[in-house]
Amino acid sequence: MTIERNVTSTDTEPELDALYADLAAGELQPLWTITQELLTPTPRPKAIPWLWRASMMRPLAERAIRLVPVERGGERRVLSLANPGLNGLPHAAGTLWGALQCLGPRESAPAHRHSPGAIRFVMEGEGVWTTVNGDACDMHPGDLVLTPGWYWHDHTNAGDGNMFWFDGLDLPMIQALDAVFFEPHPEFQQAVDGPHNKSEAAHPDDAAKFLPGQVDTALDPSPSPLLVYRWSDTSARLARLRAETDEAMVSVEFTNPDSGASVLPTLACAAHRLGAGATLPVRRTGNAVYVVFQGEGTSVIDGQRFEWRTGDMFVVPSWSAVEHHGTGDADLFSISDTPVLRALGIHREQHLDAPQRITGTFAGAAEGARP
Repeated sequence: MTIERNVTSTDTEPELDALYADLAAGELQPLWTITQELLTPTPRPKAIPWLWRASMMRPLAERAIRLVPVERGGERRVLSLANPGLNGLPHAAGTLWGALQCLGPRESAPAHRHSPGAIRFVMEGEGVWTTVNGDACDMHPGDLVLTPGWYWHDHTNAGDGNMFWFDGLDLPMIQALDAVFFEPHPEFQQAVDGPHNKSEAAHPDDAAKFLPGQVDTALDPSPSPLLVYRWSDTSARLARLRAETDEAMVSVEFTNPDSGASVLPTLACAAHRLGAGATLPVRRTGNAVYVVFQGEGTSVIDGQRFEWRTGDMFVVPSWSAVEHHGTGDADLFSISDTPVLRALGIHREQHLDAPQRITGTFAGAAEGARP
């Protein structure tokens, strides 16, 4: 026989208060009070949709070139994208680092390596190369250069002008996994092993470097052996896709030529050509950062309108609905953490069948500085 005890909240309140106090003192938390915070119906990233304007970043980068030397300790002259939703962290999104790196004439950034993987997408400049494990990869606007995790790398500007590129890293993700390692090279710069662009010479087949759309089957824990992907090849592939369809946007993902997987086990890199018209909105788990290589257009992210042009950068947080609108050719580059979500079986995608209702237009702190 079960005897039920009827007690009022008044009867139990002192005991509950004591229980919660003792739980807190023991570094414990009662799940029944936080379930809805932990198990949300859909992802609730702390990062918010945001856009960083070139008209704001470029002058600051030029001032930094003039005022801040590149040397051991600081290692790099980088302006990190700090998402306002992340409480001051220098991260574009919860899992992604994005930044504008700049190198002045005749400067070199010291050699080091780290467990986070990184990519470089060149925005502007000539005469620069990144040496990756001894392979000097020449950098030109629109080129993608890989510096996989724990590969030695340094940057050299042998030209007379400034150089600007986008840095994308999985650093926040690797930090969350408590797996960050860093090591400076014994020398300021590593030795170049033979002629420049050795990995490129070893992988001449352009067809193996790209996949229309996005990788959805191949997974590879190893990084791509090809370290540099040329804009001329990327643009040609996008042009062929554009000729084959009347869709508003065509996309290619850069791939590991040996396996067909994403270029890094933690990062997917893609290029997009947006013509006249609009894409239908799509939601994806995982974060993405976009870089406007050339042209202008508009993206609607969770109902908020973002107008962008050459050099701007913007972030699409996990499960945010995004659609793109163009009036002519515009080229964008993007990184995402999709390979990790796919490897863990938690990648999810939802295509919506109607444009979003616009609820606001982005007006960042630097809006007034835009020409």
